[in-house]
Amino acid sequence: MFCSGCGQALVPGQTICPQCGRPLAPPVPPVPNLDFQLNNYAGRVRALSIVWFVYGALSLVLGIAGLAFAGSMFHGGFPFMHGPWGNAPMDPGWFFPAIMRFGWAVVVVRSALALLAGWGLMERAQWGRIVAVAAAILSLIRIPIGTALGIWTLVTLLGYRNNVLYDRL
Repeated sequence: MFCSGCGQALVPGQTICPQCGRPLAPPVPPVPNLDFQLNNYAGRVRALSIVWFVYGALSLVLGIAGLAFAGSMFHGGFPFMHGPWGNAPMDPGWFFPAIMRFGWAVVVVRSALALLAGWGLMERAQWGRIVAVAAAILSLIRIPIGTALGIWTLVTLLGYRNNVLYDRL
């Protein structure tokens, strides 16, 4: 290390040049290395996986409760089919069971996808990242919680820097 004013050789740890009296520049603070960034990113991925687990379990419980309530409300047909339109030429008795089966399938697939995304991120598997991105895109339409979780997932997992950090995990 040399003085920037006179070029005198300096001993490490000196703060003033002994020849010209010029103060030395303060030392540059260390830049966080890759290990620091990797540990920080690992914490964010772990938090994201836990939230996916909670979201999947909550979706399953609330979906089952909602579909059970809907099934009990409309058991025996639609309430509006007992009025003047009750003698319709086509019996709608097939419609409600089909809608209920579709609803059950949506609840199970959506919850399974969220739980699978949480598990894959917890294991830090490459397939977990892909499943989490797919689940995030599908949950963007579930305002407000699904949208927030989808955006958080996409911001955390997409991009070149995040891709490199996830691969290093």
